[in-house]
Amino acid sequence: MAERIGVYVCHCGTNIAGVVDVKEVTRWAGERLRERGVVVARDYDFMCSSLGQDMVEKDIKEQKLTRVLVAACSPHLHEKTFRTACQRAGLNPYLCELVSIREQDAWVHTDKAAATEKAKAIIWGGLERLIHHEPLEPLHVPVDADTLVVGGGIAGIQAALEIADAGFQVYMVEREPSIGGHMAQFDKTFPTLDCAACILTPRMVAVGTHPKIKLHTWSEVEKVEGYVGNFEVTIRQKARYVNTELCTGCGICWQKCPKKVTDDVYEVGLTTRKAIYTPFPQAVPIYPVLDKDNCTYFEKGTCKACEKLCPTGAIDFEQQDEVFTVSVGNIILATGYDLFDASVIPQYGYGRLDNVFTSLEFERICNAAGPTSGNVVLRDGKTVPKSVGIIHCVGSRDANYNRYCSAICCMQSIKYAHLVMERTGAEVHNFYIDIRTPGKDYEEFYERVQEEGGHFIRGKVADISDVPRLPGEEGKLVIQVEDTLAGRQRRVPVDMVVLSPGLQARHDSAEVAKLFGISCSAAGWYIEKHPKLDPVSTMTEGVFIAGCVQGPKGIPETVAQGAAAAARVVGRIQQGEIALEPIRASVNEEACSGCRICNGLCPFNAIVFHEDRAVSEVVSALCQGCGTCVAACPAGAISGTGFSNEQVLAQIEGLLMLNKEPPGSTEDAGLATTGAKA
Repeated sequence: MAERIGVYVCHCGTNIAGVVDVKEVTRWAGERLRERGVVVARDYDFMCSSLGQDMVEKDIKEQKLTRVLVAACSPHLHEKTFRTACQRAGLNPYLCELVSIREQDAWVHTDKAAATEKAKAIIWGGLERLIHHEPLEPLHVPVDADTLVVGGGIAGIQAALEIADAGFQVYMVEREPSIGGHMAQFDKTFPTLDCAACILTPRMVAVGTHPKIKLHTWSEVEKVEGYVGNFEVTIRQKARYVNTELCTGCGICWQKCPKKVTDDVYEVGLTTRKAIYTPFPQAVPIYPVLDKDNCTYFEKGTCKACEKLCPTGAIDFEQQDEVFTVSVGNIILATGYDLFDASVIPQYGYGRLDNVFTSLEFERICNAAGPTSGNVVLRDGKTVPKSVGIIHCVGSRDANYNRYCSAICCMQSIKYAHLVMERTGAEVHNFYIDIRTPGKDYEEFYERVQEEGGHFIRGKVADISDVPRLPGEEGKLVIQVEDTLAGRQRRVPVDMVVLSPGLQARHDSAEVAKLFGISCSAAGWYIEKHPKLDPVSTMTEGVFIAGCVQGPKGIPETVAQGAAAAARVVGRIQQGEIALEPIRASVNEEACSGCRICNGLCPFNAIVFHEDRAVSEVVSALCQGCGTCVAACPAGAISGTGFSNEQVLAQIEGLLMLNKEPPGSTEDAGLATTGAKA
């Protein structure tokens, strides 16, 4: 039976038609490709519109089309749109091909004649490929209703509560002794100056007491196997040396423990904690953790004060790590961020000059539960500063470190200016590159701080020194900066400097990404499926991201993304099963030599090796059809559905056929070539 193919060329407003002669391309397709089976060639202003789709559906029914080719934008955007239109008309959706003459042609050329010829070549290549398409059916996979949330910060908390409130089981894994993340360390939140603990701790308690949430703190994910709807996740519960079934959280153990250790995590080195401790009073869960590396019993075999004084006998020095497995249908990664290490910029003096603080240190100083009970003082713990310099964008928007903007530095620095003036009456200088206040009420808060007397100096700080050169600089920290608005160099003496380091991806983001089969950007942030249209999905089906793992963002955006990821998961759970693209690789076992080259190269860990048969197999539900294994297999034993050698070679041949005669002919089936206007 002769193929009857319809070709549809989109104007996309002027995105395509402004460079490509769409009318000429349509006329050419109808005439030149007639012998390849084209019986309909039309153009339309917006093919993705309902009228454009109706045109395709009508022609499939009336012209008895067997295949459809649409020349428009990227398949990443509208391939599903046109496949669905074909399906509604009764045509197998995988007999539709979408070729890009916008991103790959009109948007990258200014020569109209050359762009028009290139559009013809792209269409011809797509047509030759389309002829080799076969009808396919999606893969249907059942979805386990349980969900794993990795990370117990505000993003993970929001996601877990949304899913649990919908009635589905959630397993939350957090590597620290308590959930809460960085937000638990903050004092106030901008621009409303809400108490961070006041708005966070109720949600922490809700997670800890929710009947549908199983909380695993002091734990890490070790292995992830399976595929969307059916993941098997291995979790290591690190030994707390405390029996949580007996512990009441009374606090006697850490009150009586004689060993003090610098708290480098929650209090960022500003004070000490005990060898057995809970990170902070509102910790969830309240059960303490024994620091084995600093415990006198594990060091010398003596002490055991906590065991002797525990009223319930909950201390267990023999406790071991516990490894267990959970089955889940979806995974949400919300592992947060690291703060840029300000000590790597030597000219700012952090770690060398006593009264240079980071933003997180200043948060703890301002906090009523912090080491200074909320009193803004210098490193000596008693001197109140009379002048403070706050430096924005430390390690951000810097070609030597991180080129990107960290999104929160400007607003947190403005917040610090307000807190300093409110609590000390000190003179405050903000040193900024540009002030960025894009959020709701952010600009109003910025103006408020200016009206309160905050000074703002535009310029990148060159150096911070404690060496006086001018009168009035003795005993001060001197900030050297070029004031770009005044057009001169300035030396500003202050008592305290607060650095606002940028946000950066966690130090282990690459390892965690590999564990879950997703990708990282060059900066280490997890890569989403689409930065605008699908910012919470990843290219690995069933694995979602939320919060700062995707990139720097504030608390409102983080909460929104956590809720969005949860909504996607709940939607899948309620469907009961998910339909996956059938574009997958497959292994011809008879041709497979068992070399395992493909196993190590698959970015989605979708290939398993069967030792008994010495052959590899592709797990269809995990495979994303990227083609890496197909190209790498030295025996040619792997083929890609939808990307067979015949299809790819035919497309290449079609791309090169523009100035040659068509490679064969089909029965003359009549021709309809028209243009249409919106």
